[in-house]
Parts: sequence; structure tokens; C-alpha cells
Amino acid sequence: MLNYLVLGSMEIRGPQDSIVRPAGTMRQTLLATFLAAGDKLVTIDALAEELWGTTPPSKMENALQAQVSRLRRTLAKLEPDRREPRLTTTASGYRLNVHWSELDAWSFLRTVEAIRNRAGTDLHRDIAELREALALWRGPIFGGLAGGPVCQTAAIKYAEARTTALELLYDLELKTGGHTRIIPELTELVAQNAMQEHFCSLLMVALYRSGRQIDALTVYRQLRYRLAEELGVEPSPVLRRYEKAILDHDPLLMRMEHQMAMR
Repeated sequence: MLNYLVLGSMEIRGPQDSIVRPAGTMRQTLLATFLAAGDKLVTIDALAEELWGTTPPSKMENALQAQVSRLRRTLAKLEPDRREPRLTTTASGYRLNVHWSELDAWSFLRTVEAIRNRAGTDLHRDIAELREALALWRGPIFGGLAGGPVCQTAAIKYAEARTTALELLYDLELKTGGHTRIIPELTELVAQNAMQEHFCSLLMVALYRSGRQIDALTVYRQLRYRLAEELGVEPSPVLRRYEKAILDHDPLLMRMEHQMAMR
């Protein structure tokens, strides 16, 4: 069994904790494309677009075959006892045989989806599992590779799932009374996601519950200023309700179910 890591630098981890980092942008992009496609067939044309965009080399298929052969040899060295090759060829393209448990991004997606579908009977367990899943992120997706449509679509999907996981995590932390503990984490998230209103509302509530009403209002007003300066818009009605609730010392802000009620 191999482990493919794409939530950060591109790595393949084999038996005895051996680690291979594909050399060169071309081979990294090729592997990223196969992993982004899952275990589905990737056509030759799709691979060419990922690797060379709109300017493929004159002997594109030969160049692609050479890159695939190098990647296939790399994978074979990691699993010398495997009978069937990981990377198979058909008349129209190539397919990488990979199980969901071997790819960190898929494991992350499944964990987040499972927690979202639970009844919320053990919030502390959900928090622990979300933190463990989020710890799989070690840096930019695919190590920052640009790639083409296949890689870019996957990167957007993974990034959106990470945002969902973070929102869910801090909603649960507030429900379990962890408001003081999460203020530094939320402060950093708001700084990194300057226009993300949900992170802003979470930080506002955490600060208010910690007795920091003025700081909570400052977070709102800073976001309002950024939205006006950069986009020419006002905060959403939901976020404005949070500001009003803080000004009015609404007791709803101290309730564990505040997020659902406020929305």
C-alpha cells in the first residue's frame, strides 16, 4: 500500500516509511493529474492540456509516454512485489489504480462528510476528528502546482472542503464552550481570509463570550471597511445581526445554539 500526499508538497510514501518526491514540475503535474482524477481514466488530450496547456510539443504522444514511463518506474520501485502495475494504459489514455484510503485528500473529504452527517451525539469526538483531518494539510494543494483544468478543479474542491471543515470545527468548539481557546486560531484565519464573513462571525462571538465586546465590534468594523473599500458593498444581513446582538448584549450570543438561531 502506498500513501499519496497532495495537501502540501507532493509525496509518495511507501513501505518502511520510504518517501519519494517526484522530480521536476512535469512529473509532479502528471502525478497530480492522475490523483485529481481519482481512479478514473484520464485521456491523452486531457493529460496534454495539464502538462503543456495550449502549446504541446510536436511529438506530444511520445513525450507523454516518456513521462508516464518514468512515473510508472518510480511507482514500481516502491512496490516491487505488486503483480499488476499501478499505472495502466488504454487506447485512449491512462488510469492510476488508487484506493481512497491511500490519498490524503480523499481521506480528508470522507472524514468531513461523515462528521457533517452525524447526529452530533459526541461533539468532543467530532472536534478531535476534525482537528486530525485538518492536520493533513501541510501547505498549498499539490505543492502549489498550477496544473490545468483537472488539477484546478480538484484544488478548488479540496479548498472548499477545508473551509467547510474549519467552519464546522469552530461552530462545535463554541457549542462546547471552547471560545477562549479558539480566539488565536480564529484571529489568524480572519487575517488570512479577509472577506470570509463566517470566520468573522465566529471570532466576534468567541470574543464577546470572553468578555471582549469592543474587540468583537472592532472585528466587524474592520471587515465592513475592507468590503466597502475593495468591493463597494456592505456586510451581509446575517453579519449585521451579529453586530446588533453584540451592541444589545443579546443573551442569544451566550447560547450554544447561537449560530443556527442567528442565521
